[in-house]
Amino acid sequence: MVSLQNKIEALLKVSETLNEEHEEMLQVIDKAYQHNKWFTPENISLSIQNIRKHFLDEEKLKQWLSKYELSRVKVRKMVGIVMAGNLPLGGFHDFLCVFLSGHKAMIKLSSKDAVLFPFILKKLFKHHDELRHWISISEIISGMEAAIATGSNNSSRYFQYYFGKYPHIIRKNRNSVAVLDGNETKAELENLGLDIFSYFGLGCRNVSKLFIPENYSFDLFFQSIEKFRNKMEEHHKYKNNYDYNRVLLLMNHTPFLTNDFLIIKEDERISSPVAVLHYEFYGDEKELNEKLKKSGDSIQCVAGKNFLPFGTTQSPQLEDYADGIDTMKFLVELE
Repeated sequence: MVSLQNKIEALLKVSETLNEEHEEMLQVIDKAYQHNKWFTPENISLSIQNIRKHFLDEEKLKQWLSKYELSRVKVRKMVGIVMAGNLPLGGFHDFLCVFLSGHKAMIKLSSKDAVLFPFILKKLFKHHDELRHWISISEIISGMEAAIATGSNNSSRYFQYYFGKYPHIIRKNRNSVAVLDGNETKAELENLGLDIFSYFGLGCRNVSKLFIPENYSFDLFFQSIEKFRNKMEEHHKYKNNYDYNRVLLLMNHTPFLTNDFLIIKEDERISSPVAVLHYEFYGDEKELNEKLKKSGDSIQCVAGKNFLPFGTTQSPQLEDYADGIDTMKFLVELE
């Protein structure tokens, strides 16, 4: 039996392995990119840096775990984890929770992200071979006693059917929004660009919609996001999405604004296609709060002066649970 302290120590050693100065890590990053062109080396590095800085920091780990009665976990359950594939290592936090809570993990990888996590497991097993009996990767999740599954609104119906009789966390589509008041500085709007363009906008923590005051001018916004032009225009998958959505809007005579790499259109929906940013006007704070509350089930997080600082939506901490559901509490209370 591997103790909690030994697990933490093993994770910290793995974190050292994830250093991009190591030739083996660079090879894995390139392999993941060749497998999925959305996973550019820059995006993989961004994910790895966040994991190392916020998830695999010894002090942060111990402070986070101290909030839970891990001693309550007397019976080790087999927990099935269906990982999303929209971002590099997007399912790492779920794995971390299961691993450190003391349960066993049976993991189904996304076909889009099938390179990075096996590499991490290989390094983890190198430090504690016994962990092979506690963590496995499988094409079919079976024999589980609880489940954590992340996917689309469509796949969630399948997950509900398949996992519904077990204790479960099932996540659907969510996106993030930003609230502007019209007095943002160029630096703040540049940081907002990180929330919009990191991972090409594919994550649930990416800003896909702006709430803006009436008569808002996008001039400074467009000036501020120019720094992202080359990255967006040079990525053919992103550019293809931009071209497709622009043609579609033109054919449907739908009004929109653009700077030739981002389309901005008025739309009440939270979720927007790749290369498209929705916006909606609000009159006052009361109306804004009503709009946010109305769309609460579709919003992952909110960026703004009175919310998360601009530029931080894709830098979650250990306690920033997806959909606001405390994954570790769920695991500790399994019976």
